Amino acid sequence: CINQYVMYHGTTRQAAQSIQATGFGRSTDGMLGPGVYLSRDLDKASRYPIGHPEYDRVVIKVVVNVGKVIAINRQGHPRQKTWHDSRYGEVFDTAWVPPNCGMVSSGLEENCVWDPNHRRLRVYENFPHLDLIKANQCHTHLIAMS
Repeated sequence: CINQYVMYHGTTRQAAQSIQATGFGRSTDGMLGPGVYLSRDLDKASRYPIGHPEYDRVVIKVVVNVGKVIAINRQGHPRQKTWHDSRYGEVFDTAWVPPNCGMVSSGLEENCVWDPNHRRLRVYENFPHLDLIKANQCHTHLIAMS
């Protein structure tokens, strides 16, 4: 069974161009450890990167094959940063922070995908009148957040 969801990734125009050229890269750290951070909530993604000028913020729409998911529903969860590491038990493809669980101040959900390859993350399309780029042989529009 393939569990696919449309999710959003907030970034800068320059980073979006890098994603266009080479695909997503795994962050080195974060609330859930290394991975690609996305949300099913467009409003949440549009806030990122936090502290960056709004005129340069971009949201990429992505189809995500989440694979095996673990819910991280509290700070200090024993697998909060080790969900992808077999040394700590079962390996998961995605860590999911449910909405309103106290992990995120906005109360919005968040996901961290360990493997950024094309089978897991496929850039999607569909935002008219905005910048068209090509990524992983799929056309995508970027939403300029302003």
